[in-house]
Amino acid sequence: MIRINLLPHRELARAARRRQFNLLLGIAVAAGVVAVVLGHSLIAAQQSSQDARNAYLDQEIAKLDVQIGEIKKIREQTQALLARKQVVETLQSNRTEVVHLFDQMIRLLPEGLYLKSFKQVGDVVTLNGYTQSSARVSTLMRNLEGSPWFESTSLIEIKAATVNNLRANEFVLTVKQTRQQADDAQDKGGKA
Repeated sequence: MIRINLLPHRELARAARRRQFNLLLGIAVAAGVVAVVLGHSLIAAQQSSQDARNAYLDQEIAKLDVQIGEIKKIREQTQALLARKQVVETLQSNRTEVVHLFDQMIRLLPEGLYLKSFKQVGDVVTLNGYTQSSARVSTLMRNLEGSPWFESTSLIEIKAATVNNLRANEFVLTVKQTRQQADDAQDKGGKA
């Protein structure tokens, strides 16, 4: 029988498989490194793109903040102008009240009753004066209650006094001026 020595052939086959393994291992490592580098560059590109978008959004937000500040200033100015307009409208609507107030006082004062002072604070009018009898103060109060320009008449004080060596009664009363009823009466008077 012939004996063939196959040991070098086996060694050659092993060496070829080892080279093939090392080559495949090198290719796998190179492919892994390329995949990692590509993945890293892709993530870096996406991150820089997102950073650019974030910077753009920050700039736009800053512009919007400036615009919001301007809008707030405009709203404050609008509110201030509306408040001024309201004051002017109130003054315009209350312009004739003094005339109506004095006109009504002249018409409602009974004879024998004299006013010493006439003071208005807000809607409350305080009358201070002299009369020959307390019945005339009652008549004045009834007249004031019957007027569309006044309401809530209340007598604060009535006392005996001497004026120019004559006996008289000094009185103090308050009455509230009504604006809405006064406006209604003015509207009715303007339509007639």
